This record gives sequence, structure tokens and C-alpha cells, in this order.
Amino acid sequence: MAARLTNEQMSKRCSMDIPNGAYVNLGIGIPTLVGNYISGDKEVMFQNENGILGVGPLAAAGEEDYDLMNVSAQPVTLVPGGSFVNHADSFVMIRGGHIDYSIIGALQVSQDGDLANWITDPNAIPGVGGAMDLAVGAKNVFVVMTHTTKNGEPKIKEKCTFPLTAPHVVKRIYTDLAVIDVTEEGLILKELVPGLTIAQLQEKTEAKLIIKEDPKPLVV
Repeated sequence: MAARLTNEQMSKRCSMDIPNGAYVNLGIGIPTLVGNYISGDKEVMFQNENGILGVGPLAAAGEEDYDLMNVSAQPVTLVPGGSFVNHADSFVMIRGGHIDYSIIGALQVSQDGDLANWITDPNAIPGVGGAMDLAVGAKNVFVVMTHTTKNGEPKIKEKCTFPLTAPHVVKRIYTDLAVIDVTEEGLILKELVPGLTIAQLQEKTEAKLIIKEDPKPLVV
């Protein structure tokens, strides 16, 4: 049985595709871990919509400053040169197209790149929030999520059944089983965890996967 990637491994794999000099927003959940894995030879500026530009890694135990929190309500650090801005100015950055990458979680992604990462259940995620701004305002949207639900249902769909956050925005999907590009042709499988066959992955994916060449091993 193929080993699924951990949340940390998914985040590390995603971090490898963030180029030097990028301005990046990290969403709630697994994406918040991505900032922990940026290599030392890169200078990446992380932005939080709550008004931080220059978010560093999560704070170490005993060094937390609870006035410095990310969108997941976790204490973080500030990099040299980092700053705080008004909440409205933070959204000007997002809506003005100044964010290069939005790394975001999802409940569903369709074969057309539609993003659904909120539901209307009042006992669950409370609303769409700033995700809709990030989905349409960022130059690139990368999704980091588990490939299936806890019940084994595919999260990569032909059509999303949950309310959409934004249509046709996702460019790449990182899961615990694969890396998949969203293109005009459809979903192109790029990387696959060792021990899992393409046929087995397709069984866990509602949308049709396109195989251009043998997928690379997804090893982190």
C-alpha cells in the first residue's frame, strides 16, 4: 500500500515551486505550514490578509507572541523588514493583483480549476471570507489538500458540488498522493507517490486524469 504524504510533506513539496522574490499568501489549514520549508537561498515575502507583510515561520514553543497571529490563529514570527498594515490596505494588495501566489486549502477542485473551499453549514467553516478575494486577485492559485475526504470520497471532481469560491482559478493541486496541473486540456498528472499506480489514483479521482508522460515519483 502506498504511503500518503503527511501535511508537512505536502507543504514542503509545494514550497519547492515558489520562486525567489515571490509575494505569497498562505491560507488556513495545511497551507500555513508552507512557510516553514522555504529554502535558505530564497527570499519570499509572505502576506496574511489580517495585516502582516513578512510573515516568518511558526513561533517556537515558549517564544509565542499572541499579538502576532496568522489566519489560522497560530502565533508566527516576523522576518527582518516585515511590517504591519491596515486590514483594508492588506486587501488592496490582494485585490490589486500584487500577490504572486495564493496557497489555499480546498474541499473540492473541479477539472476546470473551479475552487470550493467553504460550505454553508453553520457548524463548519463559517463563510467564504477573504478566500474569494485571494482566489481571483492572486496571479497563481495553488491548492494543498488531501486527495480524498475522511470517508474516502474524491475531492477532485468533474464538477464541484459545494458552493464555489471562484471558477477557473486553480493552476496546480498538491495532495497526499499526487501533484496535478490544471490546464485548458484538463488535469495533467505530474507526480505520483511510489507504490500507487495511475489506475489506483484514478479510482480516487472523480475527474479524468490526463497522462502525458510517466509521472515522476512524488518523494519529499
